[in-house]
Amino acid sequence: MNVVVTGMGLVSALGSLESTWQHLLAGNSGIRFHQPFLDIDPFPAALVATQPIALVALTEQLVFAALKDAGLESPLPDCGVVIGSSRGHQARWEVLAKQSVGGHYNDEMLRSWLDTLPNGGAIAAARLLGTQTLVLSPMAACATGLWAIAQAYELVRTGQCDRVIAGAVETPITPLTVTGFRKMGALAQTGAYPFDRDREGLVLGEGGAVLVLESAELAHQRQAKPYGQIMGCGFTSDGYHMSAPEPNSRAAAIAVKQCLTRSGLTLSDIDYIHAHGTATQLNDRNEAALIQQLLPNAPVSSTKGATGHTIGASGALGAAFCLMALKHQKLPPNVGLQHPEFDLNFVTQTRSAPLNHTLCLSFGFGGQNGAIALKHL
Repeated sequence: MNVVVTGMGLVSALGSLESTWQHLLAGNSGIRFHQPFLDIDPFPAALVATQPIALVALTEQLVFAALKDAGLESPLPDCGVVIGSSRGHQARWEVLAKQSVGGHYNDEMLRSWLDTLPNGGAIAAARLLGTQTLVLSPMAACATGLWAIAQAYELVRTGQCDRVIAGAVETPITPLTVTGFRKMGALAQTGAYPFDRDREGLVLGEGGAVLVLESAELAHQRQAKPYGQIMGCGFTSDGYHMSAPEPNSRAAAIAVKQCLTRSGLTLSDIDYIHAHGTATQLNDRNEAALIQQLLPNAPVSSTKGATGHTIGASGALGAAFCLMALKHQKLPPNVGLQHPEFDLNFVTQTRSAPLNHTLCLSFGFGGQNGAIALKHL
C-alpha cells in the first residue's frame, strides 16, 4: 500500500513551515545569543520565542497546523499517533528536581507528575485528536524524528491504520542539556556551520515537525494533494560508543542501502540528500565519508545552520524540508557553510533542480542510524 504525506505542521526558530522554508531559501538563520538562565552565560541557540517553550504547547501548535494543512478536523478517532521526543518533559523534571532539593514541592506539582512523563507529546496529540487507536512515543536519540515517521509509515503500509499523525517535538533548552553538551565540548561558541572546516559544534534548537500520513487510496478519495510519497526506510544501530559514531560508518551504510532496497531505488535515483550535518567534528567527518562512499555526486545540504539542532525532532524537520524541496523543485542551501572541508556537492545557494527522489539521514547517540526515501508526485 502506498503511503503519502498530505499535511505538515512545522515550527522552528524561523517560524512556521512556510516561514521557515522561505527563510531557509534566503539563507537566513534563526540562531541568536540568548540567556534564558541567569546562572548560565549567554550562548547561541535557536529559540522559538524569547524564552524556552513548553513541550505540550508546541505539540498542540504543530498538530493543529498539520490538520489544517491536510484539510482535516478533530475528532479523528481512527487516526494513529506516533510522536516522539528525545528530551520529553526534561525541563519540567529539572524544575521538580531543583525544588525537591530546596524542599519546595507543593501538592499541585505532585498531583501533576504524570503529565511530565516522556510520552507527553504523543498523549497531548492523542487527546487533541480524540483517537481511539494506536498511540506510540518512540525515542531513538537524534534519530527519533525519522524513527517516528518510519513507524507511522509501517502502520499505514501494512493496513493497521489508514491515517497516522507522526513526527517529533523537542524543547531541549534546559540548564542540564546546555551544561551537558558544553562539558562534552560539543556546543558551538558563535553559531552552527555544518561541514565547514571552521565548524565549532552544534547549536541547540527548539522545534518540531508533525506529518499527516495516509494511504494513497484515502488521500485520493478525499481529493487531498500530497506533498510526496514515502518510499521506504532503513535503520540500524552500530553499538560502537555512547556518543561517538562508528568510524567507518559500516552500520550507517547498511541503513542507507536497506532504505534504497526497500524503496525499489538505486543510488543513482537520489536527486538530493538532506544530511544530518550537526556541525560537530565527528558527525560531519563520518557523514561526509559515508556520502562520499555511496553518493558522491548527489547535492547535499544540512539545515541546522538555520534551525539549530533540534535533537530528536531534527529528522522530522529534515523530512519536511525534503518534501518541501520536492513540492517546489528547489534545493535548500547549507546555511553557515563558507569553507567546505569535504569534497561533496554541497548546495551553497538555493537553486532549482528536477527532483524526483530525496534521501533524509539522521544519526543519534548510541549508534542510531536512520534513512528515509521520499518521492515527488
